Amino acid sequence: MSIATRYRVKPGTSVDLSQWKTDDAEGVDRDEVEAKTEANTIAISELQHRLYAEHKRSLLVVLQAMDAAGKDSTIRRVFGRVNPQGVQVKPFKRPTEDELAHDFLWRVHQHTPRRGHIAVFNRSHYEDVLVVRVSNLVPEERWKKRFGVINGFEQGLINGGTEIVKIYLHLGKDRQREKLSERLTDPTKNWKFEAGDLATREHWEDYMEAYEDAITKCNTDDAPWHIVPTDRKWYRVHVISEIIRETLERMNPRFPEPKLDPVSAMKLLEQMR
Repeated sequence: MSIATRYRVKPGTSVDLSQWKTDDAEGVDRDEVEAKTEANTIAISELQHRLYAEHKRSLLVVLQAMDAAGKDSTIRRVFGRVNPQGVQVKPFKRPTEDELAHDFLWRVHQHTPRRGHIAVFNRSHYEDVLVVRVSNLVPEERWKKRFGVINGFEQGLINGGTEIVKIYLHLGKDRQREKLSERLTDPTKNWKFEAGDLATREHWEDYMEAYEDAITKCNTDDAPWHIVPTDRKWYRVHVISEIIRETLERMNPRFPEPKLDPVSAMKLLEQMR
């Protein structure tokens, strides 16, 4: 069984996050894993180059997590070798007044990947069935309908040639407390801390329930969720690099046929000396 398969949620199952480990690295050789991660990032870069050249399909990576789970560092590590021209990272924060004046997917759709590109969503359209639910920002009757809308939105992207990888970074509550403490005690990390982090942590159980609901109801054969243990950074990064590499290898992007016969073009080039 591949790592990607191991952490993929089987469609049709009801998710109970308490049954998924937040630390699954016991007995794993860290040096060996980090060497594999390095190889994965090189492979991802090469596969992205082929995807860009092929210019027919695209990849959307959705990262969701509680605060301090390491979404930013994961993006830097997994996609650090990729040509920036072919990858766009979009963080979704509190909606602007203009965004709130439209339907909840309006601000999301305009950032989906173009053909040949990879888009990484740091948080995503799932915020509209998570934070709005826990914070009572919209009526329950409205956010409950969004599960079906999200499934339709994602299927539409898939039908148009976009592969979707959805990853929930599963962080333990005790580990989150350690990470938040680091932000308060390390002067180089103070800037990361926000008062809202504490408010979110206060509703931890409500968020777990909201995530379980979202993953269960928006987990399809074409766009499955992966629940990745996140307490150890090096293991989390490795698992995600494996998932991304396996997805791109399955897509198997190919260089397009040359527009001109290389031999004939070379002869013309030689004549131009």
